[in-house]
Formats: sequence, structure tokens, C-alpha cells
Amino acid sequence: MLRRKPTRLELKLDDIEEFESVRKELESRRKQRDEAEAAAGGEEAAAIGALGTEHKSREQLIHERIGYKPQPKAGGRTAHFGTFEF
Repeated sequence: MLRRKPTRLELKLDDIEEFESVRKELESRRKQRDEAEAAAGGEEAAAIGALGTEHKSREQLIHERIGYKPQPKAGGRTAHFGTFEF
């Protein structure tokens, strides 16, 4: 198989300007989304506080979302760690 020399890529001023404009647009969208979520989150927090439900940690929310229910193993080595007799 014949090998060819690597293709040379050149970065032009137009490319840089286009990249900057796209990046600014994405940042503005992200800010708007974050502000909307913060406003909605504040309203939800007020509603949750009014109902008196307990606050769940991030870990608990993830476990709930994926359906993980941690249960300690009974009779494992760690359960008897301090009861060794010599």
C-alpha cells in the first residue's frame, strides 16, 4: 500500500471567528437554560417546603432514579471484624 504525506490543515481567521461566535451562542443558551432551571427550581423548592417533604441528598436521588436499594450483607467478614479471638 502506498503512503502519502499527511494533509496540512491551516487555521484561518474566518474559522476562528466562526468558532468564537458558535461558542458565545452556546454559552448564552446555557445561561438562559440555567436561569430558567434556577427559577423553576426555586418555585419547586417552595412547593416542596410547603408540603413538608424531606430533602434528599444527591446520592439518594441517583439511587432512586436507577432503582438501587442498598442493603448491607449479613454475616460477611466485615460484620465480625472486631470479634477475632486468638
